[in-house]
Amino acid sequence: MNKRLKDILSTSIYFLIVLILTFLVVTYVGQRTMVIGSSMEPMLSDGDNLIVDKLSYRFNEPQRFDIIVFPFRYAEKTYYIKRIIGLPGETVFIDENGTIFINGEELQESYGKEIIKDPGRAYEPITLGEDEYFVLGDNRNNSSDSRDPVVGNIHRDEFIGKAWMRIWPFSKMGMIKHQ
Repeated sequence: MNKRLKDILSTSIYFLIVLILTFLVVTYVGQRTMVIGSSMEPMLSDGDNLIVDKLSYRFNEPQRFDIIVFPFRYAEKTYYIKRIIGLPGETVFIDENGTIFINGEELQESYGKEIIKDPGRAYEPITLGEDEYFVLGDNRNNSSDSRDPVVGNIHRDEFIGKAWMRIWPFSKMGMIKHQ
């Protein structure tokens, strides 16, 4: 084989390996996603670019207050970013004052940007199934989340992953705080 043919073959193999590794990383380890809208403010803002960790939930169970990414059921290539509030088996209720209750006890959290004006479907207690999660946006009055019947409870197998790191804008670059 002449040198030119060896170089072409070597370069082709190199690119093939890079493509395979890229595919494996995007499919099983992490992917980039962009925040569209203000439902997670002040934590995440419109236009923020994130890396989603697709690996950790293969080894660990989701925790309350984790920020997750999942597909919207009724639109292709549309993904929601929300915070887990209710865990499997729990009962979630939001009273007329906007207070969140988990199993009858007030949830102590500081992520909500404001008092919830509309409890949505959580105006009556919602008991989650063994693989269901109740999620809310941090900007509670500007968020389509589990209170909305169109979103509803999120099943574990719908999770794409956990928001891991903000990569844009550079001035806010860093790990995402969940707890």
